[in-house]
Amino acid sequence: MTEADDLPLVLAGPILRRLLPERITLWLATRTPCRIALTLAWEGQDAPQRWTLAPDNTAVCHLPAGEHLHYLLIDLPLDHPLPRDRWIGYELAVQPLAPKDAPWSPWQDWAPDLAYPGQRRPGFRLPSRISALLHGSCRKPHHDEGDGLVQADRLLRERLAISTGRVATGSVMTSSAEPERAKTDRDKADRAATARSAPADRNADDAPPSWPSMLVLTGDQIYADDVAGPMLWAIHQLIVRLGLPVEPLAGETRLADSNRLYAHPNSYYRRERLLPRHAHSESVLKLLFGGVEKPVFTTANAHNHLITLGEVLAMYLLVWSPAVWSGIRLDPPDKLNRRSRRLYASERPQIEAFIADLPAVRRVLAHLPVAMIFDDHDITDDWNLSREWEEMAYGHPFSRRIIGNALIGYLINQGWGNRPEAFDDVLLDSVRRALAQPGQTAHDDCIERLHRFDQWHFQWPTEPPLVVMDSRTHRWRSEISARQPSGLMDWEALTDLQQALFGHPAVLLVSPAPIFGVKLIEAIQRVFTWLGKPLLVDAENWMAHPGAAQVILNIFRHPKTPEHFVVLSGDVHYSFVYDIELRGHERGPDIWQICSSGLRNAFPDRLLAVLDRLNRWLYSPNSPLNWLTRRRRMRVIPRKPEGSAPGRRLLNGSGVGVVELDPDGLPWRIRQLMADGRFLTFTRREAESRWR
Repeated sequence: MTEADDLPLVLAGPILRRLLPERITLWLATRTPCRIALTLAWEGQDAPQRWTLAPDNTAVCHLPAGEHLHYLLIDLPLDHPLPRDRWIGYELAVQPLAPKDAPWSPWQDWAPDLAYPGQRRPGFRLPSRISALLHGSCRKPHHDEGDGLVQADRLLRERLAISTGRVATGSVMTSSAEPERAKTDRDKADRAATARSAPADRNADDAPPSWPSMLVLTGDQIYADDVAGPMLWAIHQLIVRLGLPVEPLAGETRLADSNRLYAHPNSYYRRERLLPRHAHSESVLKLLFGGVEKPVFTTANAHNHLITLGEVLAMYLLVWSPAVWSGIRLDPPDKLNRRSRRLYASERPQIEAFIADLPAVRRVLAHLPVAMIFDDHDITDDWNLSREWEEMAYGHPFSRRIIGNALIGYLINQGWGNRPEAFDDVLLDSVRRALAQPGQTAHDDCIERLHRFDQWHFQWPTEPPLVVMDSRTHRWRSEISARQPSGLMDWEALTDLQQALFGHPAVLLVSPAPIFGVKLIEAIQRVFTWLGKPLLVDAENWMAHPGAAQVILNIFRHPKTPEHFVVLSGDVHYSFVYDIELRGHERGPDIWQICSSGLRNAFPDRLLAVLDRLNRWLYSPNSPLNWLTRRRRMRVIPRKPEGSAPGRRLLNGSGVGVVELDPDGLPWRIRQLMADGRFLTFTRREAESRWR
């Protein structure tokens, strides 16, 4: 095993999080406690701004997680606001606290490829208004397609090259001219009609997007419940190298602690045998085919489900950073049987391809402010889907610990950077104690605190504002039956959401699950729910719960909420765009449901083709089935993905969404940058509009 000193000084990062003119937030993981030297520079500046921050500085939250894992969460207030609409370069250097004479290590030492070609340093922009953004979800490391974030890196690289005319042949951009979108004096209806028209009508099909204002990750940044064998083996090696503490396992007599788990014969590809079961689960938690019992955790891919806190923390490092893969062996561990070795061998090329893409991923995360929200796979499949699921999962100390470990990992690696002020010193001290003594009382106290925490949602003061919903922990539980799917947000949370929306003419609304999904798939989910089997088809959608469906639709109809909603979603493993108008509401509100999924995942292609075509047939304009849905008083226009087969409206394949907005916050062009390099536009055809 490679010595810990061979670990890179910076294990992961920097990742830019919320950026404001008066405050910058970034995330970093290091091998040892370090001082941070940060320099910001831009053209026309009298002198660069510099800060030196120690771990005990009020702008730094230092979370030691192991002998060789230290998180530095930096939330730095600025004395002088940063300029808007300029390239702001930054220099970042770290210095170990010990020994006292340790040298400073600039970013060129530990991430020499962090800056783009032709740039002296990494950097970012703070736009006056959002003119373009990237978004996506569902990034599974062992998926066999490419990574949408790699194409995002290519887009940024070529966008920076436009100014010097260095756009390469085969670029995703074919023109260096910015589209002119001067604001006119047209009224709202005319502007909405223009935004809804096909990009060809604007003569800008080939124009490149402006520099994206942000990267919005709408869920499933990791797959804690679906882990490849090579990834789990890498996690266990990294745990040893980082010196993460041993974790006693709550409520588990077969496995005394994490070391016993890692050495157990069922630790690889058979963890479903170790996960907790519930006395009431056998009657409902069965697979659709074969009738195999499922544990409390309902994922069908639980064979390598993450369990310990150390596993969760190590996986985050491995999915974001190429640095920690140095010294990791991918040869299979000796404990695998013949069948597991075959499966391991089939997954290894996918993980190797994933590793090769990580330098590009790190570069993207260092150049765009990143907004993140969890969905189920960040914790476990079907997380909080129904009251029955919650009673089973939280009623067992072992499953409660597993969920809590994933929540701690989410807080440290994702949640904190969205809204640092939401996490007070009391909560962060609780996390710090849990990291120091995993498996002890402090750990369980921290998990209990996180289960009660209700501030995962957030809002960024951009123009238009970014409003991100937590649709996982504010569930509207069914009062009819414990098995019925819960509403994605309860009455109180939806009321707070409505208040946050008041007074804005336009808004970017992030809902991890699409608010307006595919009707046929929702109908199938409703049938399985009626049969008492909602877990079999992941029956969670906004329309599955009458109360939540009615309230969210009323929010759209309220005269004081925005006139224009751009809804960004993921979750479903395919991409689509719907233009939506509420029936009976003259000139608005205008709603665009934009789903981009997945970054590195896809739906079974043949099955999606059948569902797509059946959905178009069964819910045609004159179909009476339209009146059986909760969205019957709407006009829904599905856009066609460029180059797709006749009848296809659902786009399958890995990639990242690109949304471009006009000065009024209306999307004038919506595209998907595919992992294979294609740039596909979602075009609207008036002939396909219909009342639904």
